[in-house]
Amino acid sequence: MQEILQELEKRRARARLGGGEARIDAQHARGKLTARERLEVLLDPGSFEEYDMFVEHRNTDFGMAEQKIPGDGVVTGHGTINGRLVFVFSQDFTVFGGALSETFAEKICKVMDRAANVGAPVIGINDSGGARIQDGVASLAGYAGVFQRNIEQSGVIPQLSLIMGPCAGGAVYSPAMTDFIFMVKDTSYMFVTGPEVVKTVTQETVTQEQLGGAITHTTKSSVADLAFENDVEALLQTRRFFDFLPLNNKEKPPLRETFDRADRIETSLDTLIPDNPNKPYDMHELISKVLDEGDFMEVQPKFAGNILIGFGRIEGSTVGIVANQPMVLAGCLDIDSSRKAARFVRFCDAFNIPIVTFVDVPGFLPGTAQEYGGIIKHGAKLLFAFGEATVPKVTVITRKAYGGAYDVMSSKHLRGDVNYAWPTAEIAVMGAKGAVEIIFRKDIGDPEKIAEHTRNYEARFANPFVAASRGFIDEVILPHSTRRRIAHSLRILKNKDVRNPWKKHDNLPL
Repeated sequence: MQEILQELEKRRARARLGGGEARIDAQHARGKLTARERLEVLLDPGSFEEYDMFVEHRNTDFGMAEQKIPGDGVVTGHGTINGRLVFVFSQDFTVFGGALSETFAEKICKVMDRAANVGAPVIGINDSGGARIQDGVASLAGYAGVFQRNIEQSGVIPQLSLIMGPCAGGAVYSPAMTDFIFMVKDTSYMFVTGPEVVKTVTQETVTQEQLGGAITHTTKSSVADLAFENDVEALLQTRRFFDFLPLNNKEKPPLRETFDRADRIETSLDTLIPDNPNKPYDMHELISKVLDEGDFMEVQPKFAGNILIGFGRIEGSTVGIVANQPMVLAGCLDIDSSRKAARFVRFCDAFNIPIVTFVDVPGFLPGTAQEYGGIIKHGAKLLFAFGEATVPKVTVITRKAYGGAYDVMSSKHLRGDVNYAWPTAEIAVMGAKGAVEIIFRKDIGDPEKIAEHTRNYEARFANPFVAASRGFIDEVILPHSTRRRIAHSLRILKNKDVRNPWKKHDNLPL
């Protein structure tokens, strides 16, 4: 018996060694952790239960029969993050460069199937050179099996991707279909075709970092949501992020103990809005003063800064925040901000996370670039997302809410449950200047008359009371009471039950 136990431990030690000490040292020299070290940081100590440690590839071509390593380049299993179940796979770059084989894919598919069966999230750590060429079409079939599970499990269990090394070619499409992507600066990249192919085909000279690095994908393409300085920061922030999410689409968001009173008054909010309606202010201040302990985990902070999205808590329960940012493009909606917010709203709705929306939007960004880029359809995505969402929706209009953008930003007409406005709110078809120049076109040559018309228009519409008189605003509230009002509304909406008509699926204006 003792010999058998010793043999087991010997085989386990061999599997844990992956590609060997030399390749582990090379991984560390690049500033990267190994596949197993990453799981040690991500998961609670001692919670990881591994699957398929001894699985080996089945390929006998190109001398592969003599090159078999237990585990075959990916570590799979389950563990806990702050006591909550999660399934994981971590690609091992020290084994064949993390290249995906048929058995490698089977291991990932198994862990994804188990996650779906028990209703728990999947976190995938990607560090792979792509398909294993020696496996040929079998590796491509393996990728497709993973893709199909990404699709079927979308909106059922949360799926997170950590890009912690190369991710190229067909490998990028699995992370692209997951809910959130986190990257590491300088050591991770994603692209469909690498710099060499780009140079050959288009004559462009570009580095891996420029083409598909963390900065590129969090500032230009919006493929990734957050970029971190190193592996450890990425993994620790993933633990923090995970705490905001429910385990599956049948559960409510997790409840966390808080000592921040729901009826806390923030008198500083009474002076947040500048007297000059064209002067910006930072919407982050309002968000942080409304949420528990000021804790706001922003998503995509470096992309489309004219809208803010992210997670926080009110009375200990997760809420999704969507807010116009007057500091960037005056808070206008454009193509990028519409896409960014729409996907976030749909995620919150899929996983029972209430949505709190702060509105200060002068309209959609004008210009040929926006029109040629399809602002009509992209703006419709956000409208569609808010209108389709059945989770509790609380909206607070702080200042401008003009034109179609007023409708889009979780208005009462898109089934907003509770819609508040500050006394500084201006709800109208457009701003006073533009409206007067259209309505009183004949008086444009007379500055005094135009000024008088502008004052009259502002007195009539630069306030929330016209909308309130029609029931489009439930209450005009004092800014300092915003947290208390939102907390109360979410409390009464806790058991909201609204369902959309049956359909196979919608036809979102993609």
